[in-house]
Amino acid sequence: MDSSVTQPTQDSAINPVTQEAPISKTDAFMEELLGKYPQYFDSLLKNRDQFKIQIIYTQIDRGANNNPHFKNFFYNVNDKNYFYPASTVKMPTALLALQKLNELKIDGLTKNTTMITDRGYSGQTPAYNDPSTIDGRPSIGQYVRKIFLVSDNEAFNRLYEFLGQGYLNDQLHKMGYDDAAILHRLEVSLTEDENRHTNPIQFRDQNNKIIYEQPMQFNETAFASRQDSVGKGYYRQGQLINGAMNFSGKNRLPLEDLHNILKSIIFPQSVSAKQRFNITKEDYQFVRKYMSELPRESKFPPYDSSYHDAYCKFILLGSEKQAKLPDSTRIFNKVGDAYGFLIDVAYVADFKNKVEFM
Repeated sequence: MDSSVTQPTQDSAINPVTQEAPISKTDAFMEELLGKYPQYFDSLLKNRDQFKIQIIYTQIDRGANNNPHFKNFFYNVNDKNYFYPASTVKMPTALLALQKLNELKIDGLTKNTTMITDRGYSGQTPAYNDPSTIDGRPSIGQYVRKIFLVSDNEAFNRLYEFLGQGYLNDQLHKMGYDDAAILHRLEVSLTEDENRHTNPIQFRDQNNKIIYEQPMQFNETAFASRQDSVGKGYYRQGQLINGAMNFSGKNRLPLEDLHNILKSIIFPQSVSAKQRFNITKEDYQFVRKYMSELPRESKFPPYDSSYHDAYCKFILLGSEKQAKLPDSTRIFNKVGDAYGFLIDVAYVADFKNKVEFM
C-alpha cells in the first residue's frame, strides 16, 4: 500500500470559500439503489461531499458472439474534486513499463531481463538484487507482479525510475488523461527536484553482459499549476497543523481516468486506439493474471498468511482478514489506501452466476 510521506510543496491551506463548487455527476439509478439500503449507506448519502465519495459502476452485458456491452452509472463523480490516488497510480505505471520495453526493440530485452538500478543523485537508492525471485535477479516482470499482488511500493518506485517522470506523464497525456500527474515515488520523502531525477539503469543478460544502459534522467517539464487542498488538519513531524493539507505537489489521477485505464486493460478493443497501451497480447495476459491472483496463490514471490485475500481486494471482502474469495469469482483490480483515502478500481467476474461489472 502507499504510506507515502512525500512532503507537499507547501503547507498553507487554501481557503475553500474562494474555490468554485464543482458540479458532480450523479445518476438517479445510483441514488435510488444506495437509498434502498439505509443500514449500509444512509450516513454516506448524507455526507457524500464530506467523505469525498465517488462511485462509477459499469454494467456489463454480453451480446451476440459474447461481445460485451457497457453502461455507466455515476454517483458524485467530478474530476475536479481532488482525492489522493495512493497506490492506484501503480496500475498505469506497470503498463507503461511494459510498453517502454516493447518500444525499445532491443534483442534480448524482455520483462524477465535482469534490471540493475544504480544511484546518481541525492535521495536515490540502488537495487542490485531481489530476494523475491528464484535467482535473486530484479526484473520489470517481478516488479509488475509485486505491484498487483501486494501493492509493493518499492516495485512502483523502480518502474517510476525506469520510465522517468517525463515519459510517464507524457504518455498518459497522449492517451487523453490530461489531468493525470504522477510526480513522485511512494513511501520515501524526497524533494520535487529529487523526484524529477530518476536513477541510471542497466539491463544485463544471463552472462552479465550489458544489453541496454539508461543514464540518469531529469524531467524539465513544467506541470500545470494546481490548488488541491484537503481536510481541516494534519500532522507534520508529530505536530498538529490546523488547516487543509496542500496536495498540489502530489500525485493526481481522477477516478474516470482510472476507470478507463482499467477498461483498456481488460477490454482493449472497447476503447479508442490512442487509449490502448502499446503492449503485446502476452503482456496483457501477464498483467491480467497478476491483477487477479491472490497472494496465497503466488509461488514467486511467496507470501505468508498475513497477506490475506482482502489485502488488495476491498470491493467484495472489505476488511475481513479471514474472508476467502470464492473460487468462482475473480477480481482484476488495483487498490489505494493513504492519507484517509480508500480507492478500489476493479473488474469483478462471477463465473458461476455469469455476472460481471466494473
